Amino acid sequence: MALVSPTPPAITAVHLRRRRRLSGEKFRRPPYASGEPLRALTRLGPLFWPWEKVKVGPHYVSPMGFGTWAWGNKLLWGYQEGMDGVLQETFNLALRNGINLFDTADSYGTGRLNGQSEKLLGKFIREYRGPNKTRENVVIATKFAAYPWRLTPGQFVRACKSSLDRMQLDQIGIGQLHWSTANYAPLQEKALWDGLVAMYEKGLVQAVGVSNYGPKQLAKIYDYLKSRGVPLCSAQVQFSLLSMGADQMELKSVCDSLGIRLIAYSPLGLGMLTGKYSVSNLPRGPRALLFRQILPGLDPLLNTLQDIAQRRGKTMSQIAINWCICKGAIPIPGVKTVEQAEENLGALGWRLSSDEILVLESVAKASPTKMIQNIFQTS
Repeated sequence: MALVSPTPPAITAVHLRRRRRLSGEKFRRPPYASGEPLRALTRLGPLFWPWEKVKVGPHYVSPMGFGTWAWGNKLLWGYQEGMDGVLQETFNLALRNGINLFDTADSYGTGRLNGQSEKLLGKFIREYRGPNKTRENVVIATKFAAYPWRLTPGQFVRACKSSLDRMQLDQIGIGQLHWSTANYAPLQEKALWDGLVAMYEKGLVQAVGVSNYGPKQLAKIYDYLKSRGVPLCSAQVQFSLLSMGADQMELKSVCDSLGIRLIAYSPLGLGMLTGKYSVSNLPRGPRALLFRQILPGLDPLLNTLQDIAQRRGKTMSQIAINWCICKGAIPIPGVKTVEQAEENLGALGWRLSSDEILVLESVAKASPTKMIQNIFQTS
């Protein structure tokens, strides 16, 4: 179904105010030729209709989810417990705008705050004051770390029960293996696969997925789980205009052929595709080292993102996220403020044109620097 009308009507000031109120979009007028009326680049109404939800295993989820890596992470994202009120407002805003997929992990949270992301998600769901149906439709996708001491299926099942306790839930929407141990502990890998089977058979999770699996290893676990009567519903991987190399695109092809939904983490390249940073304006913390290596070669891609954003009346972040959606992935940008959530929501309700996608991908492929691949991703 087309998301943009072939002959969109001119927008009045009332329409603009209504659209901004519904989507949270910070609208900027694009540079149209003198005398040309402002045209609708996104539809009026909800950010997406119910029939536009994406099927992931037994679930129907919003075309974009939100990631919660920052919720509890002091080292990389500067989390402080005083932020919890803002995080709850951010969560509430997401739910009110139809977002129902939230990604987390049992390892999210540094030091004594280990598991904090899961705890906060559970708390925010319980305390949400909107309709019960909205709360009931939330799909939590949590990841279980392949720690070296998790050597048996039973230990993996216990990890799942611990996550349920932290969130105070009876069942997890999607239980995911956080990474594969095939490259360094292949014997442990089989035990973890059996752990996924066990938690699914016990009804602790409604569906299972994996994260950081390459195309070959993904096909192997798919076949194994299928032989045990367990469908593999999702594969989460770093996927963006900075992470669209041969392995990632092959993985996308494998997902498409097997009916596995690709979930794209870091769709903004940890913030490099937002246009908010430069070599002279680096983020604080460990990210600065990575940004210093990659940003100098990104000017052509960032300039292209900016050009399309200006023509569209969008932001660079919204263009980058929408590219993921157009590729058939579910992006899960991280959010920790209401402003970030509002901006990300502006990526919904419209689609890049095929020409815009081709231009973006051509420039991205020609970039001399790319995002460093996750060291845990297998072949």
